[in-house]
Amino acid sequence: MVGVGPAGGKGLAAPRTSADLTAMSRSCPEDPTTPAPVLREASAFARRLPPRGALLALDPSPRRVGLAVTDPTRTLVSPLFTLKRADESRWRVQLARLVQERGIVGLVVGHPVSMDGREGPMAKAAERLARELAAQLALPVLLQDERLSSFAVEAAIREGRLRPTRRERRGPLDHYAAAVILEDALTALAQSRRSKGEVPARGGDPSGAGGGGAPDP
Repeated sequence: MVGVGPAGGKGLAAPRTSADLTAMSRSCPEDPTTPAPVLREASAFARRLPPRGALLALDPSPRRVGLAVTDPTRTLVSPLFTLKRADESRWRVQLARLVQERGIVGLVVGHPVSMDGREGPMAKAAERLARELAAQLALPVLLQDERLSSFAVEAAIREGRLRPTRRERRGPLDHYAAAVILEDALTALAQSRRSKGEVPARGGDPSGAGGGGAPDP
C-alpha cells in the first residue's frame, strides 16, 4: 500500500565533512561475521532481514535518486523525496543520516534491466551503487527489477492512486518510482514466504514483520 501524503524530508540537513559519513556508516547495524550482501532474489534478501524494521528504496539515475520507505512493519510504503546527485558525497551523507534516523534494516535498489532482460550501462551502474551502499551502510541490498516502474507511476497518477502535490508535479517524481519499486519488492517478499508455506497472521504485513506505525519523513 503506497502512502500518498506529502513527501517531506526537506529539513534533513547534511553533515559537511566526510568524517561524518564514516561515523554514520560505522553506526549502522552490521553482522560482524558476514559482509552485507547485494542480492537478486527476494527469498535470499528476506533471510538477511530481522523480523521488524523499515526498508528504504532508491530509484537511481545519473542526476538524481528517488527515495521511498516502509513503516517498521513493512505494510505501508511512503514516497519521501528526490535528491540531486551533483555532489555525490553530500547525498550519500544525507542517505546515511536517513538510514540512521529511521532505523533502516535493508535497502532496495531499482535495477533497470532492458525489456528482454539484458543488463546495459544503467543496470551496471545500479549494481555498482548497490555494492557501494552495502559496504558503506553495512546493510543487505536487494536489486529489484524496475523495468515498468515509470509507467506504473504514470498510470497510478492517472487513476488517482498516487496524488503528488501540484508543487511535486512541477519537479521530478523519482521518489514515486522508488515507491513502486518498493511495493514490488514487498510483493516479492510475500510471494517468497507463501512459496515456503509461511502464511502471515491476520492483520500482519506480507513480509512477516510485527506491528507499528510509520515515522514522518
